[in-house]
Amino acid sequence: MKKVAFYTLGCKLNFSETSTISRQFEDRGFQKVDFQENPDIFIINTCSVTENADKKCKKIVKEAKKISPDSYVAIIGCYAQLKPREISEIKGVDAVLGAAEKFRLHELLGDFAKEQEAKVLASEITEAKSFNNAYSINDRTRTFLKVQDGCNYGCAFCTIPLARGKSRSNTIASVLESAREIASTDVKEVVLTGVNIGDFGIVEGKRQERFADLVFALDQVDGIDRFRISSIEPNLLTNEIIEFVSRSERFVPHFHIPLQSGSNTILRKMGRRYLRELYEDRVSKIKTLMPHACIGVDVIVGFPGETDELFLETYNFLNDLDISYLHVFTYSERANTRAVEMDGVVPMKKRNERSKMLRILSEKKRRKFYEENLGKTFTVLFEEDIDGGKMHGFTENYIRVAAKYDPMLINETKQVTLDYINDSGNVEVLEPEMVYEKHK
Repeated sequence: MKKVAFYTLGCKLNFSETSTISRQFEDRGFQKVDFQENPDIFIINTCSVTENADKKCKKIVKEAKKISPDSYVAIIGCYAQLKPREISEIKGVDAVLGAAEKFRLHELLGDFAKEQEAKVLASEITEAKSFNNAYSINDRTRTFLKVQDGCNYGCAFCTIPLARGKSRSNTIASVLESAREIASTDVKEVVLTGVNIGDFGIVEGKRQERFADLVFALDQVDGIDRFRISSIEPNLLTNEIIEFVSRSERFVPHFHIPLQSGSNTILRKMGRRYLRELYEDRVSKIKTLMPHACIGVDVIVGFPGETDELFLETYNFLNDLDISYLHVFTYSERANTRAVEMDGVVPMKKRNERSKMLRILSEKKRRKFYEENLGKTFTVLFEEDIDGGKMHGFTENYIRVAAKYDPMLINETKQVTLDYINDSGNVEVLEPEMVYEKHK
């Protein structure tokens, strides 16, 4: 029995795809092992959004060959689609598969026999037309369920359409089938993932269904306690969806909404499909209906043309906005994007300074959000994440909680009262006897 190991860089979508590909191997009699367990085959799923994608890929390949010198190494994922020839020249790489090929590893690579030169199997991205169903299982406490792939937006800074192709989706019927399969495995939480999930519903190039209708249908699936919507564009997060989530017992009050810039000038240069006024309206709508909701924000600093004044527009906008945390990305140039040709390049030192400012703001926002929820009762899904005798988990509104270790609570949901923020920045909970004493 050949042993195969997997390594995933990047987003939840990549994790869902790696997990599905790993099950393809197991179904064919391969033994899935950890990276360090001397595998015969390594499958490395790459990302192009992460900075220094080439360095990360090279480092992982180097480590793989150190662990198992005679192993077969195949590279898949977004970076593999964008730079297949470049990757094929990395010492130790045996095969590179693009977006249209990565789910066909067995068909295309046969018995994974090493050859003199690396195989490059990467079609033009226009060939990536079909939707490949994927979800993660047995990898983490929660499952990542892929419902959509590709993007038609073409933002000025982004290579994702070049790496994943045009927007395409699963069908509601097929997603429901996957959700029921997941429910039978005792998973408590499902995270819906995709490149642009709000654009769900395009099948074979034509819009046939809506993301809102998918949400309504999933809410009826028995056996799953929670559904969490991953990143969704503000112009696609409709009142209909927000209002439904506010009433749902399964869809949790947690939204991650990319902003990218709080300056309308920069938003227009980026080619985003909304202005800051719409974003502010989305946040206001959520907080009006769900004051306890968690709202995460993606923001890019140092985009070409971002002057000190325009950056301060973003900073002040975020500072005034009722949000919970930020994911801060320092702009980095990407080949074949419109932004590369733009004037007004921001020096890297200034980009890093702005990133630091926003990361400090994010910590303040997160702490304020946590403080606002102290003393309240929420449901926590506890994970197998033990540190210093404490176990951790997340509330429905994405507050990271620490509690006294109890093996019976792993992958279980439990109602807790949030007590105080500890030195690690997590929220400690009242133990049952402490709750009794407090309310006696």
